[in-house]
Amino acid sequence: MNTSLLTNDGFPRADIDVAQIRTTRARIIRLRNDYTALMTRIEKFLHDHFASLDENESAPVASSSNSQGILLDSVSTPLDPPFAKINTVAAGSPAESAGLKPGDEIRNFGYVNRANHDNLRKVAECVQGNEGNNVFIKVSRPDGVAERQELRLTLTPRKDWGGRGLLGCHILPL
Repeated sequence: MNTSLLTNDGFPRADIDVAQIRTTRARIIRLRNDYTALMTRIEKFLHDHFASLDENESAPVASSSNSQGILLDSVSTPLDPPFAKINTVAAGSPAESAGLKPGDEIRNFGYVNRANHDNLRKVAECVQGNEGNNVFIKVSRPDGVAERQELRLTLTPRKDWGGRGLLGCHILPL
């Protein structure tokens, strides 16, 4: 990037393709500028995201029906399309204690979404890899005739709940 393209006499060097090098240098500079701008945007969004998380932690949950770790999704981001639906939920299961109900449509399950769920294989991988740890789920729940309630749930997969599986619910792909 810093090598001279001219000879000591001020003429273009004959041993290199000066035009190609100038084009390549310009492209590298543009890519560096794009990278810097992108990293600046990412940094801004990360600061905003963690600031909103701090605000959500400091605000008490107002509804007594949301005492199970259910948060209404108040962030106005575009919703991921659902990729799975809860068919059944066993009584006393981790899914029930997290607040999942039959008919809930799953938009995000930890790091899994519609684009990468691989026919729910990634959901199983996420559950098995997070046994005993919290997994954050975004679900859409029917609320009336044409309305849906968007919820963020915290689910902790575990074996010791007294039933089959780590979740205690049956998930169907959409």
